[in-house]
Amino acid sequence: MSTTEPTDDVPSRLAATLKAIRRAERSAGRAEGEVTLVAVSKTFPAEDIEPALQAGQRVFGENRVQEAKAKWPALRERYTDVELHLIGPLQSNKADEAVALFDVIHTVDRPKIAQALAREMREQGRTPRLFVQVNTGEEPQKAGVPPREVDAVLAACRDDYGLTIEGLMCIPPVDEAPAPHFALLDKLARRNGLKGLSMGMSSDFAEAIALGATHVRVGSAIFGARPKP
Repeated sequence: MSTTEPTDDVPSRLAATLKAIRRAERSAGRAEGEVTLVAVSKTFPAEDIEPALQAGQRVFGENRVQEAKAKWPALRERYTDVELHLIGPLQSNKADEAVALFDVIHTVDRPKIAQALAREMREQGRTPRLFVQVNTGEEPQKAGVPPREVDAVLAACRDDYGLTIEGLMCIPPVDEAPAPHFALLDKLARRNGLKGLSMGMSSDFAEAIALGATHVRVGSAIFGARPKP
């Protein structure tokens, strides 16, 4: 049985979130539909996710390979056009499962991961779209490439492992204004000719859209408070 807030609210929250995204696009002078909503379903059981699926949402984000593996294959049997994004840290020993399950991986953060993904993509014949995660705040406890190393990591992904990187992703420090971090990510992406910017969450996605986000990762604004562990 679900432990979260009533799922009856999910369609209305989803609609309100999409409306806010469209409003932010207009305010930023961007085309309607330019920004993709990644509905972050991590920690929520399948029965809490299904109302969003029934309402038409098809792009979802999960933090852990094993959690996604446990709940998404059955959902995908009924909703075959789902696009699943990995937005949490990836261990190299999970690269095979990640490539098999996810359509987009936002958290390439070191050469070892790039190498493992390249190997699995060749072996499986699957080509999930890839983002490099940048630790814009250089927080020691957080995954991601330091800004000063982004150019080198992107070059290694391209030249050493034959990977195509679509964009960059960041999670700003919780105790800092997010806008400077979004602006830095945009600068790094532009310098490297990348169009994808995965940035912005429930509390700050409008700022992220104003600063160029192509993907916003929104969970609590749609699904409510996360279940207690």
